[in-house]
Amino acid sequence: MKYTIALVLVAFLAAVLAAPLDDSKTAQILRLESDVQPNGYKFGWETSDGQKHDEEGSLTNPGAENESIAVRGSYSFTADDGQVYTVNYVADENGFQPEGAHLPNVPIGN
Repeated sequence: MKYTIALVLVAFLAAVLAAPLDDSKTAQILRLESDVQPNGYKFGWETSDGQKHDEEGSLTNPGAENESIAVRGSYSFTADDGQVYTVNYVADENGFQPEGAHLPNVPIGN
């Protein structure tokens, strides 16, 4: 399971680093942290253009048939209009659940 966590983290970082850059808006990395443990992980980064992402995941029901990873995190960015947008989220057995002042709050029907 710890290799799965590490693989997910590496894939995410690879996707971030592989994104095309606009040379006129190249940001500098101000903070980059990562900690992968057997029962969870934690990472965070911040760039000079106002982007920020922090996330942690923990193994739930270790060793059981329904073993899974519960994730909690937050990311923010400054949009072209100068406003900072923040999304807080949880991803667990109930799916991905984002919250943000700019996101609609639509109840999920049964």
